[in-house]
Amino acid sequence: MFGNISFAPVIAGLVLALLCFNKASCQPKQVAPLWGNWTHWGDQPDGSYRNPVLPGDYSDVDCIRVGTDYYAVSSTFQYSPGFVILHSRDLVNWRILGHAVNDISVISPAMNYTRMDRYGRGIWAGAIRYHNNRFWIYFGDPDEGYFMSSATRPEGPWAPLKHVLSEKGWDDCCPFWDDDGQGYLIGTRFADNYKIHLFKMSADGSVINRESDKVIYQSQGSEANKLYKINGYYYHLFSEVRNNVRVLMMERAKNIRGPYEGPQQLNEGQPQFNEPNQGGLVQAADDKWYFLTHHGSGDWSGRILSLLPVTWTNGWPIIGRPNAAGLGEMVWQAPMPVTGTGRVVPQSSDEFNGNTPGPQWEWNYQPRAGKWSLTQRRGWLRLHAFKPLKNYLLYAGNTITQRCYRTNANEATVKIDLSGMANGQRAGLSHFGAPHYAAAGIVQTSSGKQLQFFTENAVTDGPIIKSNSIWLRTAWGLDGKSNFTYSTDGRHFKPIGETYQLRWGSYRGDRLAIYSFNDLQDAGFIDVDYLHYQYSH
Repeated sequence: MFGNISFAPVIAGLVLALLCFNKASCQPKQVAPLWGNWTHWGDQPDGSYRNPVLPGDYSDVDCIRVGTDYYAVSSTFQYSPGFVILHSRDLVNWRILGHAVNDISVISPAMNYTRMDRYGRGIWAGAIRYHNNRFWIYFGDPDEGYFMSSATRPEGPWAPLKHVLSEKGWDDCCPFWDDDGQGYLIGTRFADNYKIHLFKMSADGSVINRESDKVIYQSQGSEANKLYKINGYYYHLFSEVRNNVRVLMMERAKNIRGPYEGPQQLNEGQPQFNEPNQGGLVQAADDKWYFLTHHGSGDWSGRILSLLPVTWTNGWPIIGRPNAAGLGEMVWQAPMPVTGTGRVVPQSSDEFNGNTPGPQWEWNYQPRAGKWSLTQRRGWLRLHAFKPLKNYLLYAGNTITQRCYRTNANEATVKIDLSGMANGQRAGLSHFGAPHYAAAGIVQTSSGKQLQFFTENAVTDGPIIKSNSIWLRTAWGLDGKSNFTYSTDGRHFKPIGETYQLRWGSYRGDRLAIYSFNDLQDAGFIDVDYLHYQYSH
């Protein structure tokens, strides 16, 4: 006692705060950051993590644990290779393992460089599961239906795609194998008022039994399906639109075909936090539960990833911090699920010293074989130029891209050898999206090599470049305002063009891209020595 002030409540509060810090389900009240102001994210030095765990475009995520390893998958739309696979030891630190689909043109010829007709479509949401000592992935294409593949290792090689359901208007599928080995596939027919269907599958998972079809749910926008069996119950996790906001829902049953009780709403609709919803429910090795989710309303950084603690109440999982109404709310900081694994971030820079580009790269549509090489000049990526389908960047083949991140400081620099360029050729570095983009590069004309900055709306000519080497750089921060610079010696950089606001489009966040095409002829090439991309974390 000091005067009339007792310190007992203060001490009790401190003890409670410390206890809460060590329990994911007992979080002290946190002040939400301004959306996009990710000054700190992911793994923190104090044994906690901060959301987002990955401030980049990993949409439609799903997640599983196998032993002490976690694997996640994400939709890739028209980019190739498709259906990216991530690995983590702690659900917070993620690296890119690879992709499940090397040739996306097998899904549809519209995904090939010869057509390029799938912006905003292509590989949509799917799921990853581990069954019978194999990894299994399923995903939907809104125009083509459902596809699957399997592999003994998550990094592949993956078996050739099987077309499980050939019909337009389906999305968000997920497989499930029961204790007796019987396989099922659940998915939404969005073309029919978002009815959710359950099918039996063949033993190898490549064929669904259409006669076994049963509609188990339907509501406004009901999709993002996952199936689990936990403590004797079959749990169907999904999202739907309530009061114009997408929220997580769940129903359960003792028999997989129903009847299902519920559904129960699991989290609050929080549009101010861009609707965390679609994702994967996963149990850690210490039996605690988590939900790896994307934020469904995209901005220029795309649909980023957060990890939410899960509290089970009366047999239902509450996603995030439970409120007075028993619904989960966004959690911005929590104890690490696993400690001591070390800070890991997705790959970014590439010296092009291997036989294939690093797993961070995805081509815009399936690239034209024979028009790119890492062996024609060892240690360099050679991009041969050919005529685009239309005379602008979105329809130029063999544009190679990777994700941008939303962090305090981002800088990407590419070094290009221009000596192989031909008349009519354009090549350089781009912030890439559809329909929005900005680029700084070289245009080869009969008068020489001219520096140029362009967007989808305007072109700004720069000086004639005498050197056969050029360094192009873009830098941006949390606000996504990018500025391009260039150099002819790799040390002194000068500005080119105007400030460009990174943009969202076709369900995708902004990307970095290296391009090379020729408006006049199939001729010319550039050699890329490296791309160095550093971002703060």
